[in-house]
Amino acid sequence: MHKAKQKIINPANGEVIAEVSVNDADGVAQAIKRARLAFEQGLWPRISLPERKNFLLKIAQGILEHAQELARLETLNTGKPIKESTFMDVPSAAETFKYFAENLENFLQPETRRISSEIACAEGNLLPEPIGVTALIVPWNYPLLIASWKLAQSLAAGNTVILKPASLTPLSALELVRITQGAGIPDGVVNIIIGSGASVGEALCADINLDLISFTGSNEVGKKIIGYTTKNVKKLIMELGGKSASIILEDADLEAAVNGSLCSIFLNQGQMCTAMSRIFIAEDIYDAFIDSFVERAQRLKLGPGEDFQTQMGPLISAEQRKKVISCVEKAKKEGAKVLCGGKIPDAPELKKGFFFAPTVLAGVSKEMTIFKEEIFGPVVCVNKFSTLEEAIDLANASEFALAACIWTKDEAQAKELASKINAGTIWINTYGMFFNELSYGGFKQSGFGKELGRVGFLEYTRLKNIVVDKTKESKPLVNYWYGF
Repeated sequence: MHKAKQKIINPANGEVIAEVSVNDADGVAQAIKRARLAFEQGLWPRISLPERKNFLLKIAQGILEHAQELARLETLNTGKPIKESTFMDVPSAAETFKYFAENLENFLQPETRRISSEIACAEGNLLPEPIGVTALIVPWNYPLLIASWKLAQSLAAGNTVILKPASLTPLSALELVRITQGAGIPDGVVNIIIGSGASVGEALCADINLDLISFTGSNEVGKKIIGYTTKNVKKLIMELGGKSASIILEDADLEAAVNGSLCSIFLNQGQMCTAMSRIFIAEDIYDAFIDSFVERAQRLKLGPGEDFQTQMGPLISAEQRKKVISCVEKAKKEGAKVLCGGKIPDAPELKKGFFFAPTVLAGVSKEMTIFKEEIFGPVVCVNKFSTLEEAIDLANASEFALAACIWTKDEAQAKELASKINAGTIWINTYGMFFNELSYGGFKQSGFGKELGRVGFLEYTRLKNIVVDKTKESKPLVNYWYGF
């Protein structure tokens, strides 16, 4: 029986660039069975930590050796500019494997604690262990980088893996799995399944042989996954998107704030969970900021990602563009004013792709739909504020709490303001600085659990507590409880 095939589209021109085999529920079950067997009976969870480190370093090196091809695949498949794929996504992916390779021995160190009281003494041994079989569900906006985040941490912890890339963007993930195979990772440790959430999601997430699901994606899909897991309990790491806010104070470096804000919403066509889709500007500098911001937004060069001159590529699909258009049209009906964009570009060379112009909306109130809902496109709402209290209220007026930005020359004031912003990551005078050393994750409807850093790494482990009685003369209190 032949597997079903799925066509993979280049969003810059709508052309088919590849066909991939699609898994069904039986294929998912087989992948989980392989991963479970590899975990229960295979070498990977049992090899020495220095050996595991060396495998991960080989993967990092393999990514660098295939950097050009990975960047090309990432750009063709997602539409993002080749500069982003080449200089951000691919090297960051390699660095993630390197970081967790070099730190796994330290992160997995057992901890011994001596407990002593008048009635009992004990020694507690806290041992981080692999959690088991992990499902890593990756979104379509950063298919290589987020796959690398999850895969590096899970493998470093000693787990086996089922990697599920988004069905729209599987190409770089397939290449990444080939790189792990080339590094000598044992059979069954890394498995990949291709398929839509509708076709394979429940079969994957409800399976009792799965120990952990790490998901990055929309709040809507995240809720479905949580529902699936009620059938069989397992650990969840959920990063569910955001409606992030940027606050521009009146003493901010205007040039830096404008350019940083452009990046914070139009990078990757605004298809970022951390996109600063709400920008709040101090009223004294509002006009100057808006004039510069809109003028530069209109000058962004749209085009196919393969062109090194391109600054903004297409949206991922025709369906995603329809969603963005619908959101903008609804905002206009609710009273928002379009300062620029808000439409499909007129340039003939862009007609075949899923392009949408950088869009700036003013006059957006807290009650409007576009203020509340994640758009996942190059659309930003701008507002002015007169007091810090008003800025804090606007920033926190969201069900999401993933990220925020603050722009000011007063670092002390920025840190004080940051303490009042409800967000998991807050950048001051920058945007999008992710470090392997620093854990990342949101609050509220943006999910729970962390990625990266020691805390993120330990999400992929379970903690075993071994308690040894050390009572004098080896006579613990429980021996006398019933008096026999």
